[in-house]
Amino acid sequence: MSHTLGIRQAQKQKTRQALLDAALGLLEGQSLSSLGLREVTRAVGVAPTAFYRHFRSTADLGVALVEEALGSLHAMIRVTVSADGTPDERIARAVELIAGHVAAHPAHVRFIARERHGGVRPVREAIQDQLARFGEEVKRELAKDPLSRGWSDDELLMLANLYVDQMLITASLFLDTLEKGAQDQRDEVVRIATRRLRLISIGRQHWLD
Repeated sequence: MSHTLGIRQAQKQKTRQALLDAALGLLEGQSLSSLGLREVTRAVGVAPTAFYRHFRSTADLGVALVEEALGSLHAMIRVTVSADGTPDERIARAVELIAGHVAAHPAHVRFIARERHGGVRPVREAIQDQLARFGEEVKRELAKDPLSRGWSDDELLMLANLYVDQMLITASLFLDTLEKGAQDQRDEVVRIATRRLRLISIGRQHWLD
């Protein structure tokens, strides 16, 4: 009996992932607010009623996509601001990590960029919740750095959110260059992102002056 339940659970998970993958593909050319569940189930080859065994609505599916897109990034975000290396080495590491993630997961990055200010409230809120978690995690990482001695929690959170916002901007810029396939534009994004992160870093060093 347990073996049969295990097979059923595996099949259920497979169908759920297929629905997520199909929705992500369909969202390449439209917003979540215009996506119909029949489009998604048709792409997977299941009946529309099967959708409700996995998600309450397309908004619920969107929230699951947010978790899929951002939930695995927490470790990477912490690495980008860790105290290892010189400031320039940290910046170079951060920019390359962002570029690599965008190249590996362009559809997820595009989804977050579009839906962060989109028309589906639960999804907007899910994205904001994840970004708030990033901010708190980056704040804790920054607090370990000797440069943060004397900073208040509010100041550290402000700095953390600056880093998170800049990472999102950089990811969107890399996405544009990926779609155009222009190496010279990618190099320009690296240059711009490096300069912006360096500016934040320099400001940080003199904040308590």
